[in-house]
Amino acid sequence: MASCALFPERAHLVGAYALGKAQRVMKLLRLAGWDRPIWVHGALEKITDFYQEQGVDLGEIRKVTAADRPKLGGEIIICPPGQLNDLWSRKFPDPVAAFASGWMRVRARARQRGVELPLVISDHVDWDDLCKTIVATGASEIWVTHGAEDAIVHWCRTRGIDAQPLHMIGYGDEEAEAPAEETPA
Repeated sequence: MASCALFPERAHLVGAYALGKAQRVMKLLRLAGWDRPIWVHGALEKITDFYQEQGVDLGEIRKVTAADRPKLGGEIIICPPGQLNDLWSRKFPDPVAAFASGWMRVRARARQRGVELPLVISDHVDWDDLCKTIVATGASEIWVTHGAEDAIVHWCRTRGIDAQPLHMIGYGDEEAEAPAEETPA
């Protein structure tokens, strides 16, 4: 919000994953006092509508159209992270690239992604809370999708809980990939 006030002529594009992270950013903006519309990429529209239908108050959310993009200086636009350096983002007035992720704590990650405004927002729980939550569920089987899979699987199995990693094709690959170098033609 401070950057929007400092650079009112620039659009502020916030990369955030569509399920949960984008809506958390919206909620945090509202709690911080942002009362203007929050603009979203079309890929976030349906899941954001679902959150609002379930009673999560995110304030006024508007879908960005092609005609809107040149006019959104000083506004906050939330989009999938992959759109930050895509052709889609180049139609905004002098866009500020922001990215909401716990990975933004690592300066090299922000630089690698071309992020001008890193927003350190992590949804990961610490080890003790994760273990307490697993026990509290009473689940007899746990599938681990993200993080230190081997450690969590081992911890579960030593407590008699069946656990296994769930390998999702393509999930997490975006963190491991470095931007491709362009070669001259």
